[in-house]
Amino acid sequence: MTEKLILDGNAVANAVKEDLKARIEDLKVKGITPCLATILVGDDPSSETYVKMKGNACARLGIDSKKIHLDKETTTEELLEVIYQLNEDANVHGILLQHPVPHQIDERKAFEAIDIEKDVDGVTSFGYGQTALGFGKYPSCTPAAILKIMEYYNINASGKHAVVVGRSPILGKPVSALLLNADATVTTCHSRTENLASHVKQADIIIAAVGKPNFIQGDWVKPGAIILDAGYNKGNIGDVDYEACLKQASAITPVPGGVGPVTISMLLKHTVDSAEKSV
Repeated sequence: MTEKLILDGNAVANAVKEDLKARIEDLKVKGITPCLATILVGDDPSSETYVKMKGNACARLGIDSKKIHLDKETTTEELLEVIYQLNEDANVHGILLQHPVPHQIDERKAFEAIDIEKDVDGVTSFGYGQTALGFGKYPSCTPAAILKIMEYYNINASGKHAVVVGRSPILGKPVSALLLNADATVTTCHSRTENLASHVKQADIIIAAVGKPNFIQGDWVKPGAIILDAGYNKGNIGDVDYEACLKQASAITPVPGGVGPVTISMLLKHTVDSAEKSV
């Protein structure tokens, strides 16, 4: 086969952030500094790492990062009060609730409390509905990252058969909607899908979003398919068997260095978008 195209997420993320620099400077001239508020409940090490990464990414671009770290015993009502305060804070342009949250908290209720104008992580049902209908301001960041990678590498979804493996409310479902809006024919597969491999085998574009390491096998992939692996599992392993799938694919995202960096860059972009609307 011809030479494989490795879809470099770091290159895409850098392009997004480079575009943001001038926009952030313009905002600061007007007395506005984009601000992302992150809420972490409890002491999950992975969540703490993710929040720190997002804070560092903000700092490198000159975006303010307001960190709220709540005790693991925090109640839903206490969390909601923090979210309401951030909704009312004119200096905060985006709100991110790091998930998962401790078991005693109603996560969906907390997500829904986030003001739609500050839902830069695309977690509210209102935001999802707008995305599905084609006019959402801030799609969930990982689906937005997948579409951004495709745009960067001139991968046209129109008329193609895209198979999404996974149906989570912040990944599988919204990316299916975005691809459908981009004129792809979309099949969304999940844990109850029968003959999963036969569905994947039909795909021109495969979106791996199942959360299981090395789940998508090489013999499931038809020659020339494009694979975007949104999985990130312990040991820096994606949802596709990379080496086996690389033999079949024409283009593929690596893990790490694929969808992940672009996801963070889209969060920053959405925060800047929100700040610009406050001018």
